[in-house]
Amino acid sequence: YFQLCVSACVKGGAWPQALHIVSEMALRRVECTAITCSAAMSACEKGGAWEHALQLFDVASLSKMQLDTIAFGAAISAFEKGGEWEEIGRAPRLNSSHRPLSRMPS
Repeated sequence: YFQLCVSACVKGGAWPQALHIVSEMALRRVECTAITCSAAMSACEKGGAWEHALQLFDVASLSKMQLDTIAFGAAISAFEKGGEWEEIGRAPRLNSSHRPLSRMPS
């Protein structure tokens, strides 16, 4: 249910509502999955709220959530949309060992 609501927020450009839903999940002690978190980050990124997208990314990383390439892509895209490329090097979670392993053949 929550994931569908957050996905609708992405399509509707409603990043404040996406953040509210994620907060409500925490209050109700409903686990936020990587998919739901990535969708909320995408809603923030599309709405120009890159700081919120990166806060979600950081919280998810600190919670040991298994983030996927979609989450990393949303975080990087948030930097891009915010015109904050120089900040990427300062983002601890983008430079940590939490990176997903590449599944690309060598």
